[in-house]
Amino acid sequence: MRYDSVELMHEIQFSEFERVELRAGTIIKVEEFPQARKPAYKIWVDFGEFGIKQSSAQVTVHYTPATLLGRQIMGVINFPPKNIAGFKSEFLITGFADTTGAIVLVHPERSVPNGAKLC
Repeated sequence: MRYDSVELMHEIQFSEFERVELRAGTIIKVEEFPQARKPAYKIWVDFGEFGIKQSSAQVTVHYTPATLLGRQIMGVINFPPKNIAGFKSEFLITGFADTTGAIVLVHPERSVPNGAKLC
């Protein structure tokens, strides 16, 4: 469903939003992921008290492993794990599609503690 059209969005209650664990974390490791169907990286993120979690991210257009290391990102950490080409994805990294469809990562404007919740 596209929200930039005249279609109405499904409204949710604030209590539903509060259940989504959108947390800040710092990328500590990045590897190429040649087994993925679409170009992607394997990414490990330190989410503070929630530990280090891994995910696959299709962000190869705008980012290299070197430009991702040390970057803070926003991730959903309470989805169930998902198997992606034999790799256990433990969180969803968030971003926006640009005009070409390539993903631009969501990140805090300033440094925040790892594990900080979006509020």
